[in-house]
Amino acid sequence: MKRPRLAGPFIAMVLSAASALSLPALPRSSPEFRIDQPGGKTILLSSLRGKVVVLEFLFVKSQHCLRVARTLNQLQRELGPSGMQAVGIAFDAPNAATTGGEYLDAMAAALNLSYPVGLAQKASVDAYLGRSGNDMLSIPQLIVIDRAGTIRATTGGQNNPSLEDANALRALLSGLLKESAAH
Repeated sequence: MKRPRLAGPFIAMVLSAASALSLPALPRSSPEFRIDQPGGKTILLSSLRGKVVVLEFLFVKSQHCLRVARTLNQLQRELGPSGMQAVGIAFDAPNAATTGGEYLDAMAAALNLSYPVGLAQKASVDAYLGRSGNDMLSIPQLIVIDRAGTIRATTGGQNNPSLEDANALRALLSGLLKESAAH
């Protein structure tokens, strides 16, 4: 009599549960974050409270990140007047000497971005995202924060690729824009 093979599915379930345990649960309060813009200006995430914020943590030379930036640019133009604010944050890739910050202005100009972009150090990004050095880094990382400063959705460890789809993200943002800051 053959015994069913349960080892594979069981191991997958245990690994999935273990990785889920290390992720911060949603929704959760967004910590403060500092974005340094070219030219010396600084944006504190707390200064955007009252808006629905979409953060894109990106690599300047990543075509995938640039595609998502175009989507956010489109949504910023559509939903910005209703209180949505996109912010692009370039950071240093693992084993890279720099963030690509020298290309940030050129990227923003080439994409005709209608929202602010800035720089942050990888350690700050990791701390904000709750990543440890052993966690797999996938880019871009999108974080959606409601008017009250609560993180409501992420693409990171939650692996919600639908946030990269313009229609799915538009639907989520439209719903959050209807909520009050006090929810």
